[in-house]
Amino acid sequence: MTKGTRAGEAGDIIERLERIMDRVETVITAAFPAGSQGLPNFGAYLAFRWERTGNRGQIVPVEYPDLVDLDDLVGIDHAKLELVRNTEQFVDGYPANNVLLWGERGNGKSSCVKGLLGKFASRGLRMVELQRWDLLHLPDIIALLRDAPYRFILFCDDLSFAEGEVDYRGLKTLLDGGVEARPANVLIYATSNRRHLMPEPMADNVGGGEIHPEEAVSEKLSLSDRFGLTIGFSTFNQELFLAIVEHYAERLGLPIDREELRREALLWALYSGRRSGRSASQFIDDLTGRLRIKGNLRDRTGMAIKD
Repeated sequence: MTKGTRAGEAGDIIERLERIMDRVETVITAAFPAGSQGLPNFGAYLAFRWERTGNRGQIVPVEYPDLVDLDDLVGIDHAKLELVRNTEQFVDGYPANNVLLWGERGNGKSSCVKGLLGKFASRGLRMVELQRWDLLHLPDIIALLRDAPYRFILFCDDLSFAEGEVDYRGLKTLLDGGVEARPANVLIYATSNRRHLMPEPMADNVGGGEIHPEEAVSEKLSLSDRFGLTIGFSTFNQELFLAIVEHYAERLGLPIDREELRREALLWALYSGRRSGRSASQFIDDLTGRLRIKGNLRDRTGMAIKD
């Protein structure tokens, strides 16, 4: 191989690397525009997440957010109504509350929250996803969002604490704002399977070594009290489960007889041991796949309800 050939190959490699760097720079510039001080482009993205590397954290954009259609969430009309009402007040600049959605797993708690983006994003709503342990960094996150010209929901899915954990005490102060006033453009929406976010052993009711057991109970309840609006999700009965299944089947145009659909759905619920929105969605996914294999269905539109 001659020197000229090697030089030519090196030049090609450098040229390709430059093209790659140009594309990377374009993506970074779109996500983090000049003068943003590390903040993402809130105008170009709807959803974000808080990510930490070592001792530093950053709000990063989510390119493909899960935009749930609230109309696809069947059987939880009261919960949707309350959540939309509170969020509309917040987006319009009126006082609104932090929200805790609690109750049965798989019945649409997190889907309700994610569905707010499609409804209110055009009016300036943005969502930042947090993990439970990120909540202790709320002062840092809020400081970044305080002056942004958008309304932010900080979304923490599946929030709960184990017996003996003390992090919840710091969270209580953070939810109320502590010494620093909470900005008007930030709310916290959380979901949990527990109404009070913490385990409640029988010993709490009978004393369990506490001289004043009512104070121990009050301490645990005080965390959920920080959420001004609490919305419960109850167990689905059989008819509601079947109504969800029929709704999904109709939206997808599945070529199956109604009675056969209901019979198969009930068998699915029996074998899986649960009747929930998630279970209904999983059944429809399975049924759609089987119909495609048989050649009875050409197209498949993805629809899911996740907790």
